[in-house]
Amino acid sequence: MSPTTPQPVDLLIEARWVVPVEPHGVVLEDHAVAVAGDRIVALLPIADARAAYAPRERVELGEHALIPGLVNAHTHNPMTLLRGLADDLPLMVWLQQHIWPAEAKVIGPEFVRDGVELAVAEMIRGGTTCANENYFFPDAIGATYRKLGFRAVVGLPVIEFPTAWAKSQDEYFERAAEVHDVFRGDALVGTAFAPHAPYTVSDESFGRIRVLADQLDIPVHLHLHETAHEVEEEKKKSGLRPFQRLQKLGLVNDRLIAVHMTQLTDGEIAACAEAGVSVVHCPESNLKLASGFCPAERLRRAGVNLAIGTDGCASNNDLDMFGELRTAALLAKAVAQDAAAFDAAFALRAATLDGARALGLDARIGSIEPGKQADLAAVRLSDLETQPLYHVASQLAYATGRHQVSDVWIAGRRKLAARELVDLDVEAVLAKARAWRERIAAG
Repeated sequence: MSPTTPQPVDLLIEARWVVPVEPHGVVLEDHAVAVAGDRIVALLPIADARAAYAPRERVELGEHALIPGLVNAHTHNPMTLLRGLADDLPLMVWLQQHIWPAEAKVIGPEFVRDGVELAVAEMIRGGTTCANENYFFPDAIGATYRKLGFRAVVGLPVIEFPTAWAKSQDEYFERAAEVHDVFRGDALVGTAFAPHAPYTVSDESFGRIRVLADQLDIPVHLHLHETAHEVEEEKKKSGLRPFQRLQKLGLVNDRLIAVHMTQLTDGEIAACAEAGVSVVHCPESNLKLASGFCPAERLRRAGVNLAIGTDGCASNNDLDMFGELRTAALLAKAVAQDAAAFDAAFALRAATLDGARALGLDARIGSIEPGKQADLAAVRLSDLETQPLYHVASQLAYATGRHQVSDVWIAGRRKLAARELVDLDVEAVLAKARAWRERIAAG
């Protein structure tokens, strides 16, 4: 092959703007991304790309920003089927008197499968290409993500009381090991331990998790310091704040994905930064349940890796990461009393690369760089809602709606084409959702 012969590639995406996220804050005009198989092979000006590559497929996006696929760093996606079931209630009333009883009546592999399928359809149409999942029946959850070609880290649940998934502490761990083995080395689906929260998990279980997480080289994903009530109850019980208890048990380290974190001291923030803990900010769920305010800007300034999650649809009530990152940025400014806090470029980073870093996937996804997986989303910015356009990052963070996502790829495979889901039957997904609504509403 001569030096001037164009190199064959599978896909060349030409965009008006490319927002690679790394380097931070950069917006590239009239650039193209070349993809071979599941990987990005080059990011370069469109004219250079046309000379260098002979693509099997060319996609021209003359009015779009191409961004890394969004990473939803905390979800309970089967709960999509409980969307709007019990609104306007505080956390413990919502959870203990409504959600857990409803789940007990229907939870099982079929409920989980159909809920994840509905969630995947919603996430893809909103530009999300990866989710950090926390729910029961992770075997069915992982199998559904794998079937649909969606990237996910699937939580291996641990909780101290019997559920439909496991009846004893030993069974939770036995089943966790089985599920981990099923997905070990999978191209799209990974695993993490998912102890529910300090108030529902014993010291003994946490000790087992710490040892096994190290052995299996997987993260630990849990709710932590979600409410002031949680912190006070733990202090009454053990004399420690929940974070202090996890420190004592050896779980405050770079494997920890701590979700919510609305109640934090300066010392705890510093400890998170020093240990390499990732914090997942779920602003809309925290607002809706009146759980409190995560000190996101203080965490950012301290150097803590900060990701963004929607939480589940039963407490949000959507999986809209564009809405979530906008709320995260606005709320951070109000909490910090600083209009410059949590700026647009950082909001996009928290929803992409820093989310990937929390999941241990930042070497593979989260930015548009050669060698990384081609998880990409195209956002049409020509709509009247995003005109006139002065700054691309600001428009994406503060004005863009998820309906402007036109095209999505996961590992180089097209999942959304001109707003149409490629390999999901929307009518079938909706029919299943309506059937579950009838069953759950009937009690």
